[in-house]
Formats: sequence, structure tokens, C-alpha cells
Amino acid sequence: MEKREKYSLETVPARVNKIVVKGINKTKDEFLQKKLQTIFKAENVLQMFILCKAAETELKRLDIFKSIQIVIDTSKNVDGDNKYDVLFNVKENRWLYGGAHTTFGGDNNATMVGSLALPNTFGRAENVRLEYNRSLKGDHGGAFRFSKPLNGNPDVRFSTSVYEMNLEYPWSGFKEKSRGINMDFTFPSSLGKHCLRWEGIWRDLRALSRTTSFTVREQAGHSLKSSLKHQFTRDERDAPILPSKGALFKMEQEFAGLGGNVEFFKHDMELQFNQKLVLDTVIQMSLAGGVVKNPNPNEEIRINDRFFLGGPLTLRGFNARGVGPHSDENALGGETYWAGGLHLYTPLPFRPGKGGFGDFFRSHFFINAGNVYNLQSDKSVLENLKGLSDEFRLSYGAGIVLMLGNLARMELNYVVPLRAQARDSVNTGLQFGIGVNFL
Repeated sequence: MEKREKYSLETVPARVNKIVVKGINKTKDEFLQKKLQTIFKAENVLQMFILCKAAETELKRLDIFKSIQIVIDTSKNVDGDNKYDVLFNVKENRWLYGGAHTTFGGDNNATMVGSLALPNTFGRAENVRLEYNRSLKGDHGGAFRFSKPLNGNPDVRFSTSVYEMNLEYPWSGFKEKSRGINMDFTFPSSLGKHCLRWEGIWRDLRALSRTTSFTVREQAGHSLKSSLKHQFTRDERDAPILPSKGALFKMEQEFAGLGGNVEFFKHDMELQFNQKLVLDTVIQMSLAGGVVKNPNPNEEIRINDRFFLGGPLTLRGFNARGVGPHSDENALGGETYWAGGLHLYTPLPFRPGKGGFGDFFRSHFFINAGNVYNLQSDKSVLENLKGLSDEFRLSYGAGIVLMLGNLARMELNYVVPLRAQARDSVNTGLQFGIGVNFL
């Protein structure tokens, strides 16, 4: 038998003679040229395949085409061998489409979002979107959003929004109407993802009912906030909802006072670490904390800018916003907080439906701790730290977790608070939670 000679695609020379894109109606030619011109740099067949695939991947991430098909053929009527023509058969997204989906917030609330979008609005991967949302608890609002990748890079993006929201906070006894505008600049770095945001927002705070405490009523009225915010995220987890390995680090700084009548410095941080153990068991450690301070010591932080803690998504064993200072059963929040948790996730006993529906369930054992505290200007840093740590809350429990795909997760736990303060709103026994981000 004749032995066949082995060779690598790297040794087969190739030159791209031309690139043709068929199916274009809206997308600008010069925009596509920038995305595809690197294919001409291919010097062999392997490089040509890799560069074509990379261009396809980046075009898909821009979300301007419904489908992309690549055809590579030898070039005809061209002198010399190893010349190729590359054909991109594409189908653009519809010029207008609408839809509806459900999101889950941090207060155990589901929100229906309806939207109309103009994808690839001006032919360079821009997106214009009109949204209306309404939650099961009656919160509602709308927004007009525009986003655009800079220089055609899907990772570097400018976006802006104009919005109105009408929200109710029954745990704190107030409702708030807000109208605002923001501008975002999102970009990656070697460490993670950054987002710079400017936001201007007018807020109208009102008492929710006749039982709203006088302390909350004192803060009713209008406020105008202009702030600059930086968000940094490094997410190395293998899944966003119920990861089995990897770490998450989130950090946010905000400075308000670039105009308007609201001033503060705010810093918030979250850490999460996941490690897979034997028999598909996962241990998770989480820690979060934040501090907000008005540069003017004679003015306090408004209630709608403070930190709150408590509820099935943060500190289990307490009602929503149930930890910290209260006035007539209305949660007032605090200027600083910390919270941590140690979790153990295991498959259900006997693991029913292994490899199928049963994989969406987990047993859950946990310990949570945390505190909300108001900084005292007449006390030293050490005294404030002592106050933050002395009155910490502690709870433990067990339950079942159900993953809702990559959208959210549900928890049903039996919780026992071990440490609580007299002013806290405690929830002993069964507690249900649904959301995306759990502590």
C-alpha cells in the first residue's frame, strides 16, 4: 500500500484575491471593510480559515446579521496559483422588531419588559430601543436607549438613555418618581470590564401612605442629582446563576455633586469565590460592603441614596430591608454596611433525573451575617468600625435551589436567625426568594 504523505495547512500558501458580501441592504460598505480587511493578511490556508472565522464571530457579536455563511473558493481568471475568493452570504436582521421578557430584581420582584428595537439603525451596528416595564408590585416606567460600538469594536461601546421610573418602597414607606438621562462608556482591560457613567436625575419622593413615619416624611420632596460613576467587573465564574467554580469581583465608585442639590461619595464592593468539591458539591464564599459619605458633615445622606440590607437575596432570615435603623416600622437604611455568606450546594439526595431535569435542583446549606450602620462624625474610625461589627446579625438555614436556565434562580429555605436587634424585621421559618444576584 502506498503511504500518503502528511502535510499541514500551514504549509499550503494562500492569497485572498477578493472578499464579496452578499445580502447587504442596510449595513454600510466602509463599516464591513474595516471588519474584513484583516483576511487579506492571510499567508496560508490555515491563517485564512482562522481569520474568516474570527471575522464571522465578531460580526455575530455586533448583532446585525441573522445568519452568516462563508464560502471559500479558488479564484478564477487570476494569474498564479493559491489565489482564493471569500464569499460572505449574510442575512440582515429585520429593520424593526419587538419582544417581551421577564427580569428579576433585588427585592424579590418580577418585571415584565416590552420593547421595540431598530437594530443596525444607521448601518454601523447602532441600536435604538424603546422599552416599557411593569412589575408585579406595580412599579412601572419607560426608557429610550441608544448604543453604538466605537470603531466597530463590540467590546468598546457608547450608550445613552432617557428614562422615567415610578417605584414604591413599602418597607421604607415612600414612593419615588424619577426622570433622568445617562451616558455610558464601556471598555475592557487586561484586568476586567470597565464602565464610566454620567447620570443626571430628578427625583420626587413622597410618603406612600398615612402610616409613613415622620422621619421619612421629612425627606419628601424634589432632589436633583448629577453624578459620575465607575464600575469595574472581573467575572471568572463558569456560570452566572449557580456557578461551580471561579471568582467574581465587582467594585463601584460614585461621586454626586457635579450640579444639583445632592452630594456624596459612595463606594460599594462584592467578592465571590466558588470551589467544586467531591460528588458535585460546591462551596461558595461571598462578601459585600459599602460606605457612603456626604462631604458636608452637617448634611445627612438622603434615604434613597443609603444602603439597605435584609431579605432572601441578601441577608436571609430577615424581611426585605429588615436590618438596621427603623422608624415606625419603616426601614431607614444606613451609611455603611457589610454582609457575608458561606454556602454549600449539593445535588438532591439520590439525585432524581440525573443528566436531565434533576440537574436544575440543588440542596442548599448556608450561614449569613451582616450589619447596617450609620457613621458617627463625633467618633473615631476605630469606634465606628467597632459599632459596625458589634451589632452584627447572624442566621443559618437549609433549603432547595432551582435554576431557571440562565435567567434567574429560586430558593426556598428554612431560616433561623441567631442574632438580631430589637428594631429588626425578622423572618423566621420558610423564606422564598427569586432573582439573579444572591449574596
